[in-house]
Amino acid sequence: MEKLSSFSHHEVQMILCGNQSPSWTADDIISYTEPKLGYTRESPGFVRFVQVLCGMSSDERKAFLQFTTGCSTLPPGGLANLHPRLTIVRKLPEYSSEVIMRERLLAATMEKGFHLN
Repeated sequence: MEKLSSFSHHEVQMILCGNQSPSWTADDIISYTEPKLGYTRESPGFVRFVQVLCGMSSDERKAFLQFTTGCSTLPPGGLANLHPRLTIVRKLPEYSSEVIMRERLLAATMEKGFHLN
Protein backbone atom coordinates (compact mmCIF):
# COMPACT_ATOMS: atom_id res chain seq x y z
CA MET A 1 0.00 0.00 0.00
CA GLU A 2 2.87 2.35 0.74
CA LYS A 3 4.01 2.20 -2.88
CA LEU A 4 0.56 3.30 -4.04
CA SER A 5 0.82 6.54 -2.05
CA SER A 6 2.60 8.21 -4.98
CA PHE A 7 -0.61 7.85 -7.01
CA SER A 8 -3.76 9.92 -6.55
CA HIS A 9 -7.05 8.22 -5.65
CA HIS A 10 -8.23 8.76 -9.24
CA GLU A 11 -5.06 7.19 -10.69
CA VAL A 12 -5.37 4.09 -8.49
CA GLN A 13 -9.02 3.73 -9.44
CA MET A 14 -8.13 4.04 -13.14
CA ILE A 15 -5.38 1.41 -12.84
CA LEU A 16 -7.59 -1.07 -10.99
CA CYS A 17 -11.04 -0.43 -12.47
CA GLY A 18 -10.52 1.17 -15.86
CA ASN A 19 -12.27 4.28 -17.12
CA GLN A 20 -15.61 4.64 -15.34
CA SER A 21 -16.80 7.27 -17.86
CA PRO A 22 -15.78 5.77 -21.19
CA SER A 23 -15.24 8.21 -24.01
CA TRP A 24 -14.07 7.92 -27.58
CA THR A 25 -13.87 9.88 -30.79
CA ALA A 26 -14.64 8.85 -34.35
CA ASP A 27 -10.88 8.59 -34.93
CA ASP A 28 -10.56 6.25 -31.92
CA ILE A 29 -13.32 3.98 -33.20
CA ILE A 30 -11.91 3.94 -36.73
CA SER A 31 -8.36 3.30 -35.50
CA TYR A 32 -9.08 0.72 -32.80
CA THR A 33 -11.91 -1.40 -34.18
CA GLU A 34 -11.75 -4.00 -36.89
CA PRO A 35 -14.42 -4.00 -39.58
CA LYS A 36 -14.65 -7.51 -41.07
CA LEU A 37 -16.78 -9.92 -43.06
CA GLY A 38 -18.01 -7.45 -45.65
CA TYR A 39 -17.33 -4.17 -43.86
CA THR A 40 -14.47 -1.77 -44.50
CA ARG A 41 -13.76 1.54 -42.79
CA GLU A 42 -15.46 3.24 -45.76
CA SER A 43 -18.64 1.09 -45.76
CA PRO A 44 -21.78 3.21 -45.24
CA GLY A 45 -22.98 0.87 -42.48
CA PHE A 46 -19.67 1.12 -40.63
CA VAL A 47 -19.56 4.92 -40.99
CA ARG A 48 -23.14 5.12 -39.66
CA PHE A 49 -22.16 2.84 -36.76
CA VAL A 50 -19.23 5.13 -35.87
CA GLN A 51 -21.57 8.15 -35.88
CA VAL A 52 -24.03 6.37 -33.59
CA LEU A 53 -21.29 5.40 -31.14
CA CYS A 54 -19.97 8.97 -31.06
CA GLY A 55 -23.44 10.30 -30.26
CA MET A 56 -23.91 8.08 -27.21
CA SER A 57 -24.10 9.47 -23.68
CA SER A 58 -21.79 8.13 -20.97
CA ASP A 59 -24.46 5.72 -19.70
CA GLU A 60 -25.21 4.52 -23.23
CA ARG A 61 -21.51 3.93 -23.82
CA LYS A 62 -21.31 1.88 -20.62
CA ALA A 63 -24.32 -0.19 -21.71
CA PHE A 64 -22.78 -0.70 -25.17
CA LEU A 65 -19.48 -1.85 -23.65
CA GLN A 66 -21.30 -4.19 -21.26
CA PHE A 67 -23.25 -5.63 -24.18
CA THR A 68 -20.24 -6.10 -26.46
CA THR A 69 -17.39 -6.93 -24.05
CA GLY A 70 -19.03 -8.06 -20.81
CA CYS A 71 -17.53 -5.09 -18.97
CA SER A 72 -18.95 -1.58 -18.74
CA THR A 73 -15.57 0.14 -18.59
CA LEU A 74 -12.57 0.57 -20.86
CA PRO A 75 -9.05 -0.33 -19.76
CA PRO A 76 -6.59 2.48 -19.05
CA GLY A 77 -5.74 3.93 -22.46
CA GLY A 78 -9.27 3.43 -23.79
CA LEU A 79 -10.13 1.60 -27.00
CA ALA A 80 -6.45 1.44 -27.92
CA ASN A 81 -5.90 -1.05 -25.08
CA LEU A 82 -9.08 -3.08 -25.48
CA HIS A 83 -8.03 -6.64 -26.34
CA PRO A 84 -9.32 -8.37 -28.27
CA ARG A 85 -10.28 -5.40 -30.40
CA LEU A 86 -13.89 -4.60 -31.02
CA THR A 87 -14.79 -6.26 -34.34
CA ILE A 88 -17.71 -5.02 -36.44
CA VAL A 89 -19.06 -7.61 -38.86
CA ARG A 90 -21.65 -7.39 -41.59
CA LYS A 91 -24.23 -9.21 -39.44
CA LEU A 92 -25.36 -5.73 -38.45
CA PRO A 93 -28.38 -4.98 -40.66
CA GLU A 94 -28.12 -2.14 -43.19
CA TYR A 95 -30.42 0.30 -41.43
CA SER A 96 -31.84 3.06 -43.60
CA SER A 97 -30.83 5.84 -41.22
CA GLU A 98 -28.60 6.66 -38.28
CA VAL A 99 -31.73 7.26 -36.15
CA ILE A 100 -33.06 3.75 -36.73
CA MET A 101 -29.64 2.19 -36.14
CA ARG A 102 -29.31 4.14 -32.89
CA GLU A 103 -32.77 3.05 -31.67
CA ARG A 104 -32.10 -0.62 -32.43
CA LEU A 105 -28.59 -0.60 -31.01
CA LEU A 106 -29.69 1.10 -27.78
CA ALA A 107 -32.64 -1.30 -27.44
CA ALA A 108 -30.23 -4.24 -27.69
CA THR A 109 -27.70 -2.79 -25.26
CA MET A 110 -30.33 -1.97 -22.64
CA GLU A 111 -31.46 -5.61 -22.42
CA LYS A 112 -30.53 -7.13 -19.08
CA GLY A 113 -29.07 -10.57 -19.03
CA PHE A 114 -25.85 -12.40 -18.40
CA HIS A 115 -23.03 -10.17 -17.13
CA LEU A 116 -19.41 -11.21 -16.73
CA ASN A 117 -18.48 -8.62 -14.10
